[in-house]
Amino acid sequence: MTPDLDAVSSLQVTGAGPARGSLQVPGDKSISHRAVMMAAMAHGPSVVTGLSRGQDVTHTLRAVKQFGVTVTDVGEGRVRVEGPIRHEPADFLDHGNAGTGIRLMSGVCAGIDGLSVLTGDRFLRRRPMDRIAEPLRSMGATVDGRERGRLAPLVIRGGALTGITYAPKVASAQVKSAVLLAGLSAQGPTTVEEIHPTRRHTEEMLAQFGARVRVDGHAVTVEPGELTGTDVEVPGDPSQAAFWAVAALLADQGEVTVERLYPGFGRADFVGVLKRMGASVDFDLTTGTLTVRASKLRAVELTAEDIPGIVDEVPVLAMAAAVAEGTTTISGAGDLRAKESDRIASTSALLRAFGVHVTETEDGMVIEGTSRLRPARVDSHGDHRIAMTAAVAGACAAEGTTVIDGWDSVATSYPAFAADLVRLTGAGAEPGA
Repeated sequence: MTPDLDAVSSLQVTGAGPARGSLQVPGDKSISHRAVMMAAMAHGPSVVTGLSRGQDVTHTLRAVKQFGVTVTDVGEGRVRVEGPIRHEPADFLDHGNAGTGIRLMSGVCAGIDGLSVLTGDRFLRRRPMDRIAEPLRSMGATVDGRERGRLAPLVIRGGALTGITYAPKVASAQVKSAVLLAGLSAQGPTTVEEIHPTRRHTEEMLAQFGARVRVDGHAVTVEPGELTGTDVEVPGDPSQAAFWAVAALLADQGEVTVERLYPGFGRADFVGVLKRMGASVDFDLTTGTLTVRASKLRAVELTAEDIPGIVDEVPVLAMAAAVAEGTTTISGAGDLRAKESDRIASTSALLRAFGVHVTETEDGMVIEGTSRLRPARVDSHGDHRIAMTAAVAGACAAEGTTVIDGWDSVATSYPAFAADLVRLTGAGAEPGA
């Protein structure tokens, strides 16, 4: 029997063998956050099916309850949320490790006539928040925090907002979403103009909840107005599927199918990157079914135009590059230094631990492909994506035993990852020493 590995601080994985089989991954985390928040803002009940089972979304569910919103588990993977928000939050809003949660909720709080305090764990409290503080202040909200609002805890006094036209300095769906959510409560329209278009979860879901929203090229505009409760079915998370896609590629004879994925704008760009690397990949946009087969990979060049669509998949794509023929370069990814970890530094350290020659640059890395990975001891730095990438490499490409410290970070997004890893690869997995 597979032990319960959801919360162990260290995981020991013994490989190597091919990943083979089919599975469904947890509900899309980004969509889950948005579904819960918009349901809380909406007038009337909403039923959300297939929410992400990770801790990040659990924190969002707890947060909306502080506004007087009723959240009820109605069984069969469904949650009933009855809005609208009735008052300022009764307590501080703890978002754990969820950057999406705290940034989007800041936009919600900016539109509420009252005081909100938002915080998170030690990793979240060192991630930059000035990128959302600046536009929310421009709209009329008061936003403060450590280092003058650059770091959480954040204190927001909202209400009496005015719509703005805003051009974010970084390509970030989180920044865009915070501004659009605040724009629902503003006087006049709110427009976000992006240099590089980012994922459109918020625009799509605002329309689903009845908002007046339009997309014009790289710009998106929302008109002020109320949302109406609706039912939402959350599809599988493509970012989680990327780990299994690469798992299939790391060893000979691998083949993995992931079902019921979300195929929306910018959410499966990693598929195109894998195809550029020579991978055998089929992605049915109608059914959301992804199938990946073991392939000989070649190096690619990834630039700033690629990054918004693969921002969450860079660590695992870097591992694919580690076994590709040639030298892969990744640039224009400086914002990865402000994720759950400094993902440029932590991904580089991850690859070196497995015996890969990698050169870290200011905004990316240069990876020299190798024919063989060695077993490693890896520090996740509290980053679930680093931990899961290490587990895939240890199970499928590094003969011997790999130990991943900080495995408990995986519970934020994919608590059953270790069990799925064992089932698909036959690898040994147990608490590490």
